[in-house]
Amino acid sequence: MEAIGPRAESYDLFLCHAWDDRRGTATELHNLLEAENVSVWFSEKDIILGQPFMREIDKGLAKAPIGLVLITPAFLKRVQSGGVSEKELSELLSRDLLIPVAHGVTYDEVRSVSPLLGSRNGLSTDEDSMETIATKIAELIAL
Repeated sequence: MEAIGPRAESYDLFLCHAWDDRRGTATELHNLLEAENVSVWFSEKDIILGQPFMREIDKGLAKAPIGLVLITPAFLKRVQSGGVSEKELSELLSRDLLIPVAHGVTYDEVRSVSPLLGSRNGLSTDEDSMETIATKIAELIAL
């Protein structure tokens, strides 16, 4: 992880994801969103080496009004085991605007782990490409 240049004072959204997805699907979604001019707090980019991990996540949560949760099989496992993703999700569930994106999981699987998250109106890569999902999120943020 390394930060490039000065970090932003605020972001459009906070990307919550499983550690296992950080270099794959989460990076893909982050890059597609940034290409749509959406500013994204993303741990891979916004936590500077040597900084306290949880405190940096806490600061990131405070800087973004919208939560985006990338729900994958790895994410559901992490939430069940009480990891960092579970702590982020707990805070994000209290927000008015939380966008779930299911990737490789069904919303029934999501509801079995987190009924509150599964009850949110969200997106799925079963129905839309990751590019289309990024465009839909960008359109929402532009409203």
